[in-house]
Amino acid sequence: MSRWFHNGEPADHIEVDERGFQYGDGLFETIAVRNGEPRLWNYHMERLATGCERLKMSVPEQRELRRQLDDAVKDYAPSSSRCLVKLIVSSGVSQRGYGRKTPTDTEVYVGIFESTPVREEYYRDGVETILCETRLALHSVTAGIKTLNRLEQVLARSECVAHSAFEGFTLDADERVICGTMSNVFIVAEKSVTTPSLARCGVEGVMRRHTIATLKENGVAVTVRDVSRAEFLNSDEVFLSNSQFGILPVRRCGEKVWRSSELTKHIMAMMGVAGIAECVV
Repeated sequence: MSRWFHNGEPADHIEVDERGFQYGDGLFETIAVRNGEPRLWNYHMERLATGCERLKMSVPEQRELRRQLDDAVKDYAPSSSRCLVKLIVSSGVSQRGYGRKTPTDTEVYVGIFESTPVREEYYRDGVETILCETRLALHSVTAGIKTLNRLEQVLARSECVAHSAFEGFTLDADERVICGTMSNVFIVAEKSVTTPSLARCGVEGVMRRHTIATLKENGVAVTVRDVSRAEFLNSDEVFLSNSQFGILPVRRCGEKVWRSSELTKHIMAMMGVAGIAECVV
């Protein structure tokens, strides 16, 4: 069950001429609400502002966005202490055709959903994953931001469903590992932590950013660079980051099995101290 609001008012439909619907011309943020508060709010707002500037859309006023979110969450009682908010910023309705005047005024949609916790054994034992056949296109203009156009993720995620996998890893056209369908990825090799560069494609997740910052604060260096398929599969440990579940170890990817998650569990403990309660197992 979900509830939707448009510019702060309850809504159950959108205009068919809405550019977000017609062209995917907009952005979204999926925000975890814990104890009634939007987690990593500042990171979400910074990524949203970057995306608006990149797409030449007006940046919504942050205070007004927070007011709309808070009102929507309160309306979702009794589940307002823990829920999921999808914040959509669209370029709105305009004449037919791709082009629009810039900067474009934006429309804001806020959706509230139930938040289903990840099973405890996934944090303890790790998750099953696959390498997806779907490849990510190299489109640097939208690299890193979270646009409404998610067709690559839809196709890749469908592969996960077919294989009953928790997550699937996507590669680019040059066989570099980029990210998961709904997560970012970190690899551990000889006690060193690396996460793939997202300069060409992929989404810079807010939990990825929080993880990198938390590790650095705890004296653990994180390298951001290209990661090949071979390096990924030959790593000592792999873990995922996501705004909803925090950090999860990876146990298997296809035929590859990781039998160690020692450093990953240590990182999960750090994330627990840094406010991601789900990581405390």
